[in-house]
Amino acid sequence: MDRPKEVMTLREASEYLGISPDTLYKYLNENRISGVAFKLGNRWRFKKDLLDRWMEKKSERVLEMKSSRASKLTVKS
Repeated sequence: MDRPKEVMTLREASEYLGISPDTLYKYLNENRISGVAFKLGNRWRFKKDLLDRWMEKKSERVLEMKSSRASKLTVKS
């Protein structure tokens, strides 16, 4: 029985997130994605559960922003 991979390479993590490896590397350099990756030698590794949590936080922020905008539009009407 195959277990899902818990630690991914940069390429695997970028595929999992649906972004290019260059974009993921850029996010790392700009500290836009922190606490989900570590270096093993000179290679980045990503923990799947931490990536999942990061995506959840990002999607929560997007939903909060959308609801905030919607309530501002409702008030103006």
